[in-house]
Amino acid sequence: MRIRKKKWAQPELDLCPYFVKDAENYFGKWKTFFKNDNPIELEIGCGKCSFVAQKALQNPNTNFIAVDIKSDMLGVGRRNIEKCFSEEGKTVGNIALVAFNVENIEKLISKDDNISKMYINFCNPWPREKHKKRRLTFPRKLIKYREFLCDDAKICFKTDDDELFEDSVLYFEQSGYKITYITRDLHHSDFVGNIMTEHEKMFSDEGKKIKYLEAEKA
Repeated sequence: MRIRKKKWAQPELDLCPYFVKDAENYFGKWKTFFKNDNPIELEIGCGKCSFVAQKALQNPNTNFIAVDIKSDMLGVGRRNIEKCFSEEGKTVGNIALVAFNVENIEKLISKDDNISKMYINFCNPWPREKHKKRRLTFPRKLIKYREFLCDDAKICFKTDDDELFEDSVLYFEQSGYKITYITRDLHHSDFVGNIMTEHEKMFSDEGKKIKYLEAEKA
């Protein structure tokens, strides 16, 4: 997602207690940031954070690391998180916002962090053949994620893009994951508890079907 430069974003993030500067210092010890032993879940490419805000509100005993490469995006995300929590009369305590290039995710998260669930929502489909290796579901990356996901951890993947989804089904299978749930029309499926992202609403309003799968580390 493209976003215009927002001069206020970084200053606001610098004052935010759950924006993590020098995040690589928490490699292998993210529980020390949250100061508890609750399970940790990870969203990469978190965008404007509406998804992680709702997940964190609904699951106060779970910690969430939300990663995006753009500080401007995270600035908007922080405001959205604050709005969601304030509307419920709650204080943010189980989210870590991280500005980081997920291409190097193995430098941010360790197997000692015991990530129990991972979310990939509406990532760039990179349709050109020469760019497909940049996909967040490409086998090379799925294999990389295995290094820090705990046993039986789950990856939840959502997209509107048909080609990306069908290719990703193969990617997961090729990378040693077991697909435990799949639908090519999420909003007319039996799935319970869906949280709609900004992209999801936009694409749904355009009449596009939302594809979704869950895959476990086998």
